[in-house]
Amino acid sequence: QVQLVESGGGLVQAGGSLRLSCAASGGTVSAYAMGWFRQAPGKEREFVAGIKWLYSSTTLYADSVKGRFTISRDNAKNTVDLQMNSLKPEDTAVYYCAARRGTLTNTPAYDYWGQGTLVTVSS
Repeated sequence: QVQLVESGGGLVQAGGSLRLSCAASGGTVSAYAMGWFRQAPGKEREFVAGIKWLYSSTTLYADSVKGRFTISRDNAKNTVDLQMNSLKPEDTAVYYCAARRGTLTNTPAYDYWGQGTLVTVSS
């Protein structure tokens, strides 16, 4: 059973940056495809970014964050980070880390989820 704990959320002004981190226990992040999702109030959970398993550097991004967000994995620390730059008010949401056995996907078909961390971007 993999446990995922997100950290790094908070309040930031538009144009600012935040770095989210997802710490995994009970499993190694290198064995899973890892993803970040977000859910804004009144909206469905949506895919943000993902990274393929093991030592692959293959990544996938939602069009809305491409060029602004970067996902990375540190297999030694067993963490997956999401660097968010040029933040916009519409990026405000609860951000979730997720792990999946198998191929990387932008659907919510992930096996394990964290509790989420709130990101608020003020205008």
